[in-house]
Amino acid sequence: RHVKGKKDQHVGVVGFGGLGMMAVKIATAMGAKVTVFSRSTAKKAEAKALGADLVATSDPAAVAAMAGSIDTILDTISDNHDIAQLISTLKPVVGTLVLLGAVAKPHALPSISLLFTSTRVEGSLIGGCDLTQEMLQFCSDHKIQPELEVIAAKDAEAALRKLHVGAAGAKRFVIQMDTLNELTFCGQLTASFRCIFGGKGKTAKRERE
Repeated sequence: RHVKGKKDQHVGVVGFGGLGMMAVKIATAMGAKVTVFSRSTAKKAEAKALGADLVATSDPAAVAAMAGSIDTILDTISDNHDIAQLISTLKPVVGTLVLLGAVAKPHALPSISLLFTSTRVEGSLIGGCDLTQEMLQFCSDHKIQPELEVIAAKDAEAALRKLHVGAAGAKRFVIQMDTLNELTFCGQLTASFRCIFGGKGKTAKRERE
């Protein structure tokens, strides 16, 4: 609703995992110029293949060069991160930051910047039936699909560790359900869930980066 049907839109996508990649594909199909914000330039080639530029948030100069240039930012990150630098890249008055990722600790908003530029911050969870149908129809019309890698259940922990260190690329891992029979639930499966929920297993939050 921020981009569709509008000309000369510049969209920023924060995080280039499965959700971020879909955001890039949809925004590009709507005719927008797209810039991906990621932790590093490791996924620059993947972004370029989809027609998007990529800026590393770890490079303050590169982010500063984007000041006041973006109409809408879709922030898919579910881990705590600095949104002040993202807000600085929005166009005054019309710029909007849309938060899609739920974070445990509330973001620190740069109130002075918001006051002087009249930019907006909002959140979005999921649309109703009509909006979901509209999105699915748009993806069907433009042949937009997620990038998937189907894995066996026994490889779930290794996939989670790739996500944790940012080595998974911009794709989703999907478990082939009939491979669950290959696991002992007190062994490999338990270890995989422990990797997600405990100790060093704070990997789910890295999935969207």
